[in-house]
Amino acid sequence: MYSDEDLVSAVKSGVLTEEAAAAFRRHVGRSSDGTSVDDERFRLVTGFNDIFVVIACALTLASVAWIGSVLAPGLGSLAAALTAWALAEFFVRRRRMALPAIVLLLSFVGGLFSASLLFFEGTRFTFVVASLVALAGAWLHWRRFRVPITVAVAAAAAVGFAVALLLTLVPEAKRWMNVISFLAGIAVFALAMRWDATDRLRETRRSDVAFWLHLLAAPLLVRAAFAALGLSEGQASVREAVAVVALYVALALVSLSIDRRALMVAALSYVLYTFSALLKQYGVVSLNFAITALALGSALLLLSAFWNASRAFVLKRLPPALQLRLAPSR
Repeated sequence: MYSDEDLVSAVKSGVLTEEAAAAFRRHVGRSSDGTSVDDERFRLVTGFNDIFVVIACALTLASVAWIGSVLAPGLGSLAAALTAWALAEFFVRRRRMALPAIVLLLSFVGGLFSASLLFFEGTRFTFVVASLVALAGAWLHWRRFRVPITVAVAAAAAVGFAVALLLTLVPEAKRWMNVISFLAGIAVFALAMRWDATDRLRETRRSDVAFWLHLLAAPLLVRAAFAALGLSEGQASVREAVAVVALYVALALVSLSIDRRALMVAALSYVLYTFSALLKQYGVVSLNFAITALALGSALLLLSAFWNASRAFVLKRLPPALQLRLAPSR
């Protein structure tokens, strides 16, 4: 089995031309029973060895962090971060293992963030400095290893830095968190769409980068959007339920247009909560969640079965200039 990274390596070494690699990808896409751009594929596990290596890495990193924390505050997190980088040199840069790459990246950036929090504890700009250090670490890791999720981690660190700096300088900004979350989500979503536009056929790792960015943007946008509806805790009115359905339909149309399901997944909990609370008010107490989950699950399964046809229907109604920037439908 050949991965996209193998094709990229073959092109770089001169074994294949770019045209031959692209033709091979198209051939595989056509001969895989419809598996194509619309399936939103990304590499997570290449084999059980990935899981085996992750377990071993977790034991090693936890032990290093424990020993270091006994010697000095913050030393354990820093030692774990450095160990994660050293392990990535072999398992990511040489072996190109997908799941260990994600775990080691998060361990490296998380270790830097945690160490910075401990080293600068008690200062006014603790979270600002820690977020900036995490952002710098993510940038260095991207320059070295090019793991697709790294861009999303860097974007999360950048959002954390901006929010921490704003709250430090303007404490009253806590009242604007929904607006801040929405603006941050828009920024990350725009970055994700920019990466998507560079690989409309979803053939390279740029598509994986966009996937992780969409996964980050989704909760930021959805949280702010549903908070704007003013859903009251423990109860929901019919008007709120209608608004939730309208918003979820809008999110579904956006998801179909860009061929990304992250927005719909991020909004599921809000829809389940709203209709469960509504049914509870009308006396359906014991089965309120089950009925809501059954209806929503059935609708999503139906949409999944007809995803390609639904995308084609939606794309035909978009402006031609916008269609040229989105993934094509089959």
